[in-house]
Amino acid sequence: MAVGNLKEYLLKYNTPRRIIQMLSFIFFSAIILNLGALPLALPVLWTWGLPQNTVGDAFTAIQFSFYEAVFPWLAFASFLLVGVFIGKSLCGWVCPFGFVQDLIGFIKRKKKDFSPRTHDSLVYGKYLTLGLALFISGTFAVTKVLEVSKNYESALGIFTKAPFTTLSPSETLFGTLPRMILGFRYAMFEKPAMEVIAGLAGLSALFWAQFVIMILVLVFVALIPRSFCRYICPHGAIMAVLNRFSFLGLRRDPVKCAKGRCGMCVEVCPMRVPITDLPWEKFSHPECIYCMKCADACKDKAIRLKYP
Repeated sequence: MAVGNLKEYLLKYNTPRRIIQMLSFIFFSAIILNLGALPLALPVLWTWGLPQNTVGDAFTAIQFSFYEAVFPWLAFASFLLVGVFIGKSLCGWVCPFGFVQDLIGFIKRKKKDFSPRTHDSLVYGKYLTLGLALFISGTFAVTKVLEVSKNYESALGIFTKAPFTTLSPSETLFGTLPRMILGFRYAMFEKPAMEVIAGLAGLSALFWAQFVIMILVLVFVALIPRSFCRYICPHGAIMAVLNRFSFLGLRRDPVKCAKGRCGMCVEVCPMRVPITDLPWEKFSHPECIYCMKCADACKDKAIRLKYP
């Protein structure tokens, strides 16, 4: 790579973004840094399943709080403060499962996508996910306050404590699988091989459901970039609402923008934000994760961050 091209590459937004994603991923997993747990919940897709975690997933914290019939003030505050001050940028710069989706995006294959009409309909899928999870958690909290939760808890079973997190691909990837691997690694040195094999064969139906869902999601992501963020993630649904009121936004210079003959910003956007159809002074589109791929792709340097 020529010096000029290298300099241009390093000055792009996505170079520091990938570095921050990697550092965030390392920081989130305190098993690497040997840190203790912190009383911090962020609106990103992570896991509460490892005791070595430095931070937690705010949406899982909401579900846990409702299970205990306690209002999740801190988790809601996390969503609100992040949403107002920096919008949906944690989805693009910090979220560990978003980082995994971006890594999968490096697979060299022709990407597929939905038609605009189908995409516009599927976007509401994440609101459905959010609504179902909150409905289950919220109604259970009400029954617990009224002291009539026993039958409801029995009916919900494993979905009582955290209905979304129970089957979340992020929880499976970052929590369930590491725990299982560490457990079998220990068992290989402590137990006969046949007992280890029997343990593998005896994995629960819940695990296989979690595993299959995770694989399907990762395949979906490989075919359609950031598809989990677009259509399924409940964090994305909450942050999409707050993103409309964010101080952070993007500005498109109408003098430099050659939207009549270009459209590269729209083409490279993993969230399919209709950039050229939005107000040029400032826009904070619900789906924008501020990955800045649009700014990097714009040869005329017409797009930049705007705050406030």
